[in-house]
Amino acid sequence: MTAVLVGTDGASIVRRMLRRWPLGLLLLLAAAPYSALPVPGLLDGPLGSPGSLQLIALCLIYGGLATSYDLLLGHTGLLSFGHALYFATGLYATDLAMLELHLPFAAAVLAGIGAALLLALLLGAASLRVTGIGFSMVTLAFAQAGAILVQRDPGGLTGGEEGRAVPADRLPGALVGIGNTANLYWIALAYLVLVLAVVRWTVGSPVGRVLAGIRENERRVEVLGLRPYGYKLVAFVIAGGLAGAGGAVYLLLTGGATPQAASSDATLALLVMVVLGGSGTRWGPLLGGLLYTWAAHRLGDLANSTDVAGLPAVLRVPLSQPLFLLGALFVAVVYLLPGGLAKLPARIRTTSPLTSLPASRSVRGE
Repeated sequence: MTAVLVGTDGASIVRRMLRRWPLGLLLLLAAAPYSALPVPGLLDGPLGSPGSLQLIALCLIYGGLATSYDLLLGHTGLLSFGHALYFATGLYATDLAMLELHLPFAAAVLAGIGAALLLALLLGAASLRVTGIGFSMVTLAFAQAGAILVQRDPGGLTGGEEGRAVPADRLPGALVGIGNTANLYWIALAYLVLVLAVVRWTVGSPVGRVLAGIRENERRVEVLGLRPYGYKLVAFVIAGGLAGAGGAVYLLLTGGATPQAASSDATLALLVMVVLGGSGTRWGPLLGGLLYTWAAHRLGDLANSTDVAGLPAVLRVPLSQPLFLLGALFVAVVYLLPGGLAKLPARIRTTSPLTSLPASRSVRGE
């Protein structure tokens, strides 16, 4: 009986640890700037070095952006191909508010987020008039129009292909320079926490329960007397506003606005992130965003390394293409982990010998 009780306690401890690992990860991320731990293969320098913090902060931003996109895809069932447009709106609008309107930093950020919210409201109101593949095509058309507008550089406002740099003289001193990379990193982490909180609150609210019903069967929601259009528009605007906030943080981190942020390829990358992590899960899009962004940068370095250059042509040619490596990684994860990375803890629980023990046993007869 004692052995059984010990085994049961051990199983419950394992289950609690598996459920609470995201909190531990966030605490570790918050303490990263204070660490000099070398991470060979994963990062170029120590964990707390400016270069490593820059890459991790970028991963955090895209993790939050993927989470905001999953509010549409995984929780509402809306396949949008224009989510990056609102990210780019927050990015460019914040930059232009400082350069053209000469607003202070905080006011410019609010202006950028407000512009993303307004654009999401207007375009969402039009896009959601149609459903299914029609909705996806309309959002794609809006995204393409936005990308073309940025490339054409109307009035010299967007900088065209070269983009526009952030005015350093209008930023707080604590956010300028390599020595302050840790402050930018913490802002990126705060953005991620904000997105996770807003999405979690939305999904758990009465509106979120209606969104889940729309995802499963929109016709049934209509039969119940509810109007799906309004609820979908709320989700669209919330997701767009969160993406716009991510654009403002990205502007701080990279020091400028670039047209790549407005391309439809950026939204396709978000779709891959969500699928990698697990659509419709709490932590899956975050994990997918972290993995994809890290891999996009590190595999690019691998593709250009001398190790790959010395391989035979049959291996060197495919391995020198970062997109090939990303595609291979995506196929491997989808094939080996159906449902994404978020399903991995459940798989561990089902295969662990501790979790296979019964939850309770009768005392008599032991």
